[in-house]
Amino acid sequence: MAHVFRPVYSRLLPPDAELYERKGGRFARWTDRRGRRRTGRVSTGPGGTLRVAVQAETYAARYRDHTGRLRTVATGCRDRDAARAVLGELQRRVELVRAGVLSATEATAAEHHGTPLAEHVEAYLRHLAGKRGKGGKLRVNATHLRNARFRLKRIIADCGFTLLRDLSRPVLEKWANAREAEGMPANTLNGYLLVACAFGNWCVDTNRLPMNPFARPPKRDGKADPRRPRRALTPDELTRLLAATRWRPLAEYGRAVTRKAEATERSDPRSRATWNRAPLTLAELPAAVDRARARLRPDVAERLDQLGRERALLYKLLVLTGLRRGEAASLTVASVDLDARVPCIRLRAADAKSGQAAELPLRADLAADLRSWLSERLAAARAAARAKQLPLPARLPDDAKLFNVPANLAGIFNRDLRVAGIPKRDDRGRTADVHALRHTFASLLSRGGVAPRTAQAALRHSTIELTMQTYTDPRLLDVAGALDVLPDLPLDGRPDAERMRATGTDGAANRIDASADSLVLNLALAIDRERAHLAQTGQENKAGGLSAVLGSDAAGTTCAGVAENSTKPPRGLEPRTSGLQNRCSAD
Repeated sequence: MAHVFRPVYSRLLPPDAELYERKGGRFARWTDRRGRRRTGRVSTGPGGTLRVAVQAETYAARYRDHTGRLRTVATGCRDRDAARAVLGELQRRVELVRAGVLSATEATAAEHHGTPLAEHVEAYLRHLAGKRGKGGKLRVNATHLRNARFRLKRIIADCGFTLLRDLSRPVLEKWANAREAEGMPANTLNGYLLVACAFGNWCVDTNRLPMNPFARPPKRDGKADPRRPRRALTPDELTRLLAATRWRPLAEYGRAVTRKAEATERSDPRSRATWNRAPLTLAELPAAVDRARARLRPDVAERLDQLGRERALLYKLLVLTGLRRGEAASLTVASVDLDARVPCIRLRAADAKSGQAAELPLRADLAADLRSWLSERLAAARAAARAKQLPLPARLPDDAKLFNVPANLAGIFNRDLRVAGIPKRDDRGRTADVHALRHTFASLLSRGGVAPRTAQAALRHSTIELTMQTYTDPRLLDVAGALDVLPDLPLDGRPDAERMRATGTDGAANRIDASADSLVLNLALAIDRERAHLAQTGQENKAGGLSAVLGSDAAGTTCAGVAENSTKPPRGLEPRTSGLQNRCSAD
């Protein structure tokens, strides 16, 4: 029987509660935060904690749905009559489903309409946090999850949505137009719209909504409003970048000191307010390294020198393999196979962006650098074990990280650019960052004449358009040199003999004479064939007529002479025409 009631739940005993006994049971008496006197039966919970049974202030409804399952739903009503009205609406919905007027999906969606929208958002975010894709890899990282939470909450707050039934596409479009007028970048605004659309799709999949109110949102053109286009580095810039990266960690401790202009003669020279460190440049790196070695302990200098080698090798790996930063950070010692016929790096499916495992071939010099780097690490591990009197390791652990990729690699890369004298942005506003090394890999492949399909496979892109249009920098391509393959087109003078032979215009008169000989030969063969046919069929009179038309035997003799003197094979038969006598005669 359907009914409404106020459920009872237990909570921790309030600290100011007064315990007493009544009819053999323990009870508590206390004052709540509203100043009302409350009582409840006391029980013992897990761990010996005292708990008190409390009756809820709102009513719940209990009924059987269209499948016969017993359901308990919170009405949110403090009044019994209002709770009974909610129960009546629930029972009416069950009858409509049983009668076929309302579908089960629509009935399930109607049950969620009274739930606050914030609860649906939290359920959606929990779904995202546990979502996995190809290779068992989490499809949503912590940064994307944080952005999705912030964007959904901003849309809900700005648009005034409180329940699922409040979701409206016109309201969302109005909000998007207002943000666009304020100058929000197109890609950022598209991110907000896509998050709203994904939330709507999830509500449909979980039967919370019959249809997505944010389906196919009007996206802005991100290509027309790029805020951070990337550029590729030139080979000269790469050489300077690797040199600066190799020595900058150690050179930072050997920077020269310059006195500030505002410092007075009486100022304490040891005060940090009186001096600054001179900025590092590529030309000053050797002197700064020498000063750093003189100032630092040998073990500290060696550690900084190793750090520079590691970062320079990391940059070289990114340029020569096209790995992404996150993929490079996931590499372990077991990922590198330097003893294979072709040395390669094996990227696991769970670590690849596409969710597909891949083998990346290594160039010979890069393989040699990696082998030297692993040998240095093994030697350092053995030295540390020897100092602690531990067993010497035979090799590095398979799960040891190949590189220590810091979280602030973007900032480190910017400082390396500054020391190398490479501008962060070029004259077209394009940016050089860590991911620009992948653009450099693609551009250098195209510049070297690698086939586009091969470059697409090396970059592991889904489409060739992404490789050629987004990741290839036209400034690194030799467009001017490509024009040299086009033919010469002179505008004055007679064409030379070579060009005449190439176009088929040389020896035109000779070819005309040869064509005339071929024509006469074809006529002679046709006449002989016709005479033989008439003789076999007993039509000699027609054969005589044919001789009269062609000038008796002179025509045959002339044509036969032409056939004997001609060395060119016949190419076809000329049909008989009224001008046959004139073209094949003794005259």
